[in-house]
Amino acid sequence: MRTRHGNLLIALVAVVLFSFSCFCISRMTQTSNQLINCRNRILEFKEGILHLKNRTERNRQELIKALNKIKYEITQGENISVNSVKKKVNALDRNETTPNAFEVLKFFFPHLRKVGRIYPDVIIGKEKTGVSFALGISTVDRGNRSYLKQTLTSVVSRMTLSEEKDSVVIVSVSDSNEDYLKSVVDMITKKFKRQLKSGSLEVISIPAYFYPNMLHTKQSTEDSQQLESWRIKQVLDFCFLMLYAQPKAMYYLQLEDGIIAKKMYLTKITDFVHKITSKNWFYIEFSILGFIGKLFKSEDLTDFIRFFLMFYKDKPIDLLLGDLFQVKMCKPGETLEKCTERNKQIRIRYKPSLFQHVGIQSSFPGREQYFKDIYY
Repeated sequence: MRTRHGNLLIALVAVVLFSFSCFCISRMTQTSNQLINCRNRILEFKEGILHLKNRTERNRQELIKALNKIKYEITQGENISVNSVKKKVNALDRNETTPNAFEVLKFFFPHLRKVGRIYPDVIIGKEKTGVSFALGISTVDRGNRSYLKQTLTSVVSRMTLSEEKDSVVIVSVSDSNEDYLKSVVDMITKKFKRQLKSGSLEVISIPAYFYPNMLHTKQSTEDSQQLESWRIKQVLDFCFLMLYAQPKAMYYLQLEDGIIAKKMYLTKITDFVHKITSKNWFYIEFSILGFIGKLFKSEDLTDFIRFFLMFYKDKPIDLLLGDLFQVKMCKPGETLEKCTERNKQIRIRYKPSLFQHVGIQSSFPGREQYFKDIYY
């Protein structure tokens, strides 16, 4: 009986052990399969990481190439050769569908009607627009005397950084002498790199085909003929510069290449303009001399330019400015004194003057000029 019970116990133990062994083998097999699956997933993950790494490296190489290309193009743009000034055509000149303010010139000068699209040669410029102030400086060769660097240093250095960002100074080389153009470009690229890079300073050149034949004057002497041609050309130089500057800014300030500016001059101009209650002002004089320091609203420049072009052969531009004021603002039969008194809110003079004339050698060959602004 005991033997029988012992055999049953042994059999039961054997069954339990067998069942447990089967269970263990099953779990081990399942675990092994899970480990294999896990290993396969790890391998797939490693392959994905490797692929991503290779892709990232390719992207990095492409990015490096793109950055190097950009650096090269910037370097090429900044390294302007004095020996070979490359004249860049403005985008407006290539786009025939874009309105061109210079088309008005064809109405006054028949010889321009045969020309395609009229536009200045943009020597250095980033086509900066949407600013508050455009400052125009026309320059010509004065022989051994040049005041342009002194003028630009004064005008640029006496702006704040925020004012510099909100303005553009345009130097218009109104001279057919290529050597003078190259000397101006060389001086500006060396002395005013930051302003050129930011687009706050531009250099343009007026194309020779713009000027009409000014040799047929009615004067009796050769000197008077030269003086008459010089005055005519000066009016046209200012008109061309105004046409270029008009779409760039809200206000246009006319300067010359032989002046100095007072400290914080642009801050004073801005504050003064904002304090004027009347929005119907004609122009503002920030210097009493000639055409220096005259501030215009850009939207009004078209009327000024057309008037100057109508009478460019008759008077210097500062006298034409006075004539235009009388034509537009004075009533028929009214004296100039009465008209001026009545329109003080339209023709405004700021004191003290913000600009002083410093050049002695005139742009007219052989002439010296010593006039000064007594209110500076």
